[in-house]
Amino acid sequence: MSELNMEEIEFLVELLNKYPTESLRKIAELEGIDYYRLKRLYDKYYGEYVQVNAMYRIEKVGLRSYIAFLSVPRSELRSVAARIQQNPFMIDQTAMFGFKNGISSILHIPKEQVKYIDEMLSKYSEDYEYYEVTRYPPKKKRREFGEWKYSYDYAVLMDILKWDARTPMKEISRMLGKTRPTIRYMINKLREDGILRGFIATIDMDAHDRGVLGITSRLDEAVLEYFKDYEIMVGVLDGNKYILEWFFNSKEDLGTKLFEFSTYVEKVAIEYFDLLVDFNKNRKFQRFSQMIKKDGSGYRSILEF
Repeated sequence: MSELNMEEIEFLVELLNKYPTESLRKIAELEGIDYYRLKRLYDKYYGEYVQVNAMYRIEKVGLRSYIAFLSVPRSELRSVAARIQQNPFMIDQTAMFGFKNGISSILHIPKEQVKYIDEMLSKYSEDYEYYEVTRYPPKKKRREFGEWKYSYDYAVLMDILKWDARTPMKEISRMLGKTRPTIRYMINKLREDGILRGFIATIDMDAHDRGVLGITSRLDEAVLEYFKDYEIMVGVLDGNKYILEWFFNSKEDLGTKLFEFSTYVEKVAIEYFDLLVDFNKNRKFQRFSQMIKKDGSGYRSILEF
């Protein structure tokens, strides 16, 4: 591919955030731009550098979100990652070195199976810690968790939309063996039930292949102000701790960033997103459809894998 043009990429992302699932012809018509110019940009960047994905409220289907940190010897890192990859309730994996040397993973756990988390994680490591994680700032209203009350086809559809929300309706129809009106009904059902929050267009260029992760029991608002111009994310852990992630590129000065960041947290680790990226990218269409029993009666056991 020719040299990337960030202005073109950002222009495409802006359009797709306004019209995430509309056809290119419809977008061109609504925006008054040349269809063939738009199609050239789309063909050039979509799929490899730009993606549109569904966003879900997982609590609506009875899932709780956790982050786990597992000690894993460097020599066993990829073999353990391969085993974790088979478990759909462990959403992604990142190599980390710091207060735990090994793997961090996001977990989506059915509410009634939270009591089995220790048993599940002990399959991969004898030394681990985990926390329930929610968004920052914390909500005052108590979260209510729903149930899975849909057929298995809904799980497959959710995976398709999560992977690529612009998958052609013809292709979705083929994958589900259902008519287009039925698929539209299913999508509307997910939206009406509050599960499907919407769609978001993002740039995926592996621009950030490193991160500094920290945990603290006290979050100073001045820290957020200090880092406001950087790629940083904040989450709430178990209601009384906070997690901070600072994303950057390996070409930048790692030592300086680690030293700077460590003054604001009590636990700190370096994340290497590129070391296990292949495991995460090979999980196409394998999240909800592997969590849910084929008869649609609910979640499989997190200990099956």
